[in-house]
Amino acid sequence: MTDRPAVPPPARLKKRAEFLAVRRGEKRRGRLFLLEVLDRGDQDPPRLGITVTKKVGNAVVRNRVRRRLKEACRLHAVHDMAAGKDYVIVARRSVLDAPFASLKDELSRRIGETGAGRGKGKDIDG
Repeated sequence: MTDRPAVPPPARLKKRAEFLAVRRGEKRRGRLFLLEVLDRGDQDPPRLGITVTKKVGNAVVRNRVRRRLKEACRLHAVHDMAAGKDYVIVARRSVLDAPFASLKDELSRRIGETGAGRGKGKDIDG
């Protein structure tokens, strides 16, 4: 299948306060989603949260978007997540229409960005 070593899945963000804390961190905007990253300053395993708002669609649509993002993280992006960081993915409806390969690639690219030299909240579409 893949030659990457097995990596345990990231811990989950569960509480609203945890999601709100990540909003203070760096924002990486993309075509399919907004990725918010907060450096916690420790070396604990990374944590992941996924947000799909009602603007995306009804419950069925939101759950499909959430499942696609979780699977892309599980298969590909978990290898790019750094210890000591929290990640929140705020999905857009275009996640449903995007080919799965491009979803995985964009997710991996956004997570792997270092943020060096970028202003807080600056658009990144490259």
